[in-house]
Amino acid sequence: MTSTNTVLQQWVNEVADLTKPASIHWCDGSDEEYDTLIQQMLGNGVLLKLNDETYPNCYLHRSDPSDVARVEHLTFVCTPEAPDAGPNNNWMAPDEAHGKMDSLFAGCMQGRTLYVIPYCMGPIDSPYSRCGVEITDSAYVAANMKLMTRMGSAALSRIEREGTFVRGLHSTGDLNPDRRFIMHYPEEMLIQSFGSGYGGNALLGKKCHALRIASWQAQQEGWLAEHMLLLELESPTGEKHYIAAAFPSACGKTNLAMLIPPESQAGWKIRTIGDDIAWLHLDESGQLRAINPESGYFGVVPGTNPKTNRNAFDMIRHDAIFTNVAVTENNEPWWEGKDEQSPVTDWKGGPFDKANGPAAHPNSRFTVAARQNPCYSTLADDPAGVPISAIIFGGRRRELAPLVYQARNWNHGVLIGAGVASETTAAATGAVGVTRRDPMAMKPFCGYNFADYWGHWLSFSEKSDKLPEIFHVNWFRQDEDGHFLWPGFGENLRVLRWIIERCEHRIGARETAIGYLPHAADIDTNGLDLDNEVLESLLVVDKNSWRQELAAMDEYLREYGTRIPAQLTEQHRKVVEALD
Repeated sequence: MTSTNTVLQQWVNEVADLTKPASIHWCDGSDEEYDTLIQQMLGNGVLLKLNDETYPNCYLHRSDPSDVARVEHLTFVCTPEAPDAGPNNNWMAPDEAHGKMDSLFAGCMQGRTLYVIPYCMGPIDSPYSRCGVEITDSAYVAANMKLMTRMGSAALSRIEREGTFVRGLHSTGDLNPDRRFIMHYPEEMLIQSFGSGYGGNALLGKKCHALRIASWQAQQEGWLAEHMLLLELESPTGEKHYIAAAFPSACGKTNLAMLIPPESQAGWKIRTIGDDIAWLHLDESGQLRAINPESGYFGVVPGTNPKTNRNAFDMIRHDAIFTNVAVTENNEPWWEGKDEQSPVTDWKGGPFDKANGPAAHPNSRFTVAARQNPCYSTLADDPAGVPISAIIFGGRRRELAPLVYQARNWNHGVLIGAGVASETTAAATGAVGVTRRDPMAMKPFCGYNFADYWGHWLSFSEKSDKLPEIFHVNWFRQDEDGHFLWPGFGENLRVLRWIIERCEHRIGARETAIGYLPHAADIDTNGLDLDNEVLESLLVVDKNSWRQELAAMDEYLREYGTRIPAQLTEQHRKVVEALD
């Protein structure tokens, strides 16, 4: 198989000349091809078949123990000038990066198959979608890209019609951590990844394309590529709203995207459009519309159970690929937080021993097609995307941030997003309460200078008067004894309801220095074991704490020097003055 796109065909030929594969396979994205890939990996031990009665068509992959997560310190943005990458990225000059990577790729696919994977990020027929081609020597990557993207012949046809695509070159190499790099060349629309087989480093359509390269594309073309979930909220009367939300890790992003309304909220429905990435475009009327560029989930599995996320738990019971989980005696996948049975084999394949650490790796994963989600919204396949009513930012803060508050306007909302911070947990870092700045939850994923990125966000206030309202939430306020004040999980729907009422201008709010907060009586607490005193404490704005927060935010923003947009510093000044 070949392509009628001469640029694509020439690139494939050049890569083959460099890497010296034994054969070349152009992926067509068919179910038969997927089955062939699975059987091939079962035959060579790359995959292990799990219990086919309880987990039909599910498989386990064990990665190299040195290759179990994204490698941010080895991830580079390669722009001609370092300031264009910004202090938020590692930078390397393009010529240096190309020289380094070409020497690594030389001859690296000898004896292996080179897979050409045409894929589309977003619905095939959507004007908001963008295409890419990943070349890889990993059948595991090819199988996962089938689940995660619209991959194959239809994507290739669109590439041949349009003539544009993002190039991604990947090889597992020898999995030597000292020979592991992920390079992004925004101006060349090129990604190069060597020495890793792990998801975020190897599935180049995900973070590499859909966020790092796409964020740069979005700046050039006038849209937004964001680390956001997308959900559909339907009221008992049938009124529908669409919400985009950005949270750092460990802040309940997937749980919110797949939220099941509690019995006390009868008649409300939530459907998932996306759990991780959103691309937002202004339509001809000035309405901000969003698509989910992915068609599958690559999720962290520890902690997933019927209590925390019933929908996620149910969707990974069949036709899933698990990575680095443990295994039970009857050959079922197992992870911490799963109450069913017990592990006998750990994620490395050895006998499980508590003294050696968790049975499943803390970053163990599942890959499934999005349609397996019981609350999947078919609007995820709508070429027109969905109209966004509200954008929500959030973080894990024990004391500072109220349960929910609203920005005064779009530019103030950009400041709220730029100031997003979250406190680490003991499970992740060994220290509780270390505050880390993660603007718009994009710190590891923005493909260019954050100051320019904030400027791009601010530019939307001049492009439309129909922009969505912006909010901030914090499910994680605690009392002096460390107990959570808000029940969270399904009860977060009560906060979403207040947000929608504000978007529709059906309810008032009290103005504070940081934005608009609910009147306590306007948060529905019927059926909750939550007294008024606790609710009031969830809605407190402590001025001294916020002065310290604004000072810390100012110190962070100053890292970006003279590129910081004047509108952002003006919004910061207004909040400081209001506090005083």
